[in-house]
Amino acid sequence: MTYEELLTETALKDERFIVMTAENRALVRNMPKVLGRRFVDTGITEQTMVGMAAGLALRGRIPVIHALAPFLTMRAFEFIRTDVGIAGLPVKLSGFIPGFLSDGNGPTHQAIEDVSILRGIPGMEVYCPADEDDLVKMLPGVWASPAPAYVRINHKKGSYEHEAFTPGKAEVVSEGTDITLLVYGFLFENAFRARELLEKQGLSVGLVNMRSLKPVDEEAIVRAVASSKRLVTIEDHFRTGGLYSIVAEVLLSRRITADVQPLSLGERWFKAGTLNQVLETEGFTPEQMADKIITYAQ
Repeated sequence: MTYEELLTETALKDERFIVMTAENRALVRNMPKVLGRRFVDTGITEQTMVGMAAGLALRGRIPVIHALAPFLTMRAFEFIRTDVGIAGLPVKLSGFIPGFLSDGNGPTHQAIEDVSILRGIPGMEVYCPADEDDLVKMLPGVWASPAPAYVRINHKKGSYEHEAFTPGKAEVVSEGTDITLLVYGFLFENAFRARELLEKQGLSVGLVNMRSLKPVDEEAIVRAVASSKRLVTIEDHFRTGGLYSIVAEVLLSRRITADVQPLSLGERWFKAGTLNQVLETEGFTPEQMADKIITYAQ
């Protein structure tokens, strides 16, 4: 099932659902003719869309709103924070082409601080699916929650069949005594392959899909520290405020010390190109990640 099929099926069963977009119909091209007046395109006006969604939510609707991730999370941030966050309204934000998925676009179109700024809003939930299978397993629970939520949309096909989704729970793919890879979103597939390369080097490697970043599975992080000599956080996001920061916050709150290696963008935007070019230039191919992990302590 695709994102559009799931949303269509959900909206047809429940008239509370309103589908909205700020002139970004890539995920919902066929829905206007199906939903009629329950499909609203506000044009390139992300702030207006969020404000309208908040008003609809106050009247018992469940708006699922769509825009490019950088413009949804940054241009409309004040409206998300003030209209949706303070009121705790069930507006569901679908951010399209986040992280490296914005491959050919420059810094203005790169959402690589979105996790950081959205998880800073009290009550806002943040989810980052690994692929389309993970996405469609995740969304029914996200949409059913009364809380506002941001989803880093990833509808790329993956090779791994994910387990059922529970908000606040990570997906433990494997456990390892030497290294545990903590990853979310699009880079899951490359982390999966990097794990295989590391295992060929004789390492015992765990892999955890941190699909729910807020609420986050603190126990999964703590267990990984207890079972592995090192954690590696992998993300197409700035280091500040992302998974590396989340892990640090969890460990500090538990008074736990651990060896944590971050694989992230640090404090720079990535060079635009095709997706494969971006991965290679920024050092996120499976081979490059495995090499960085092996040489980290040398």
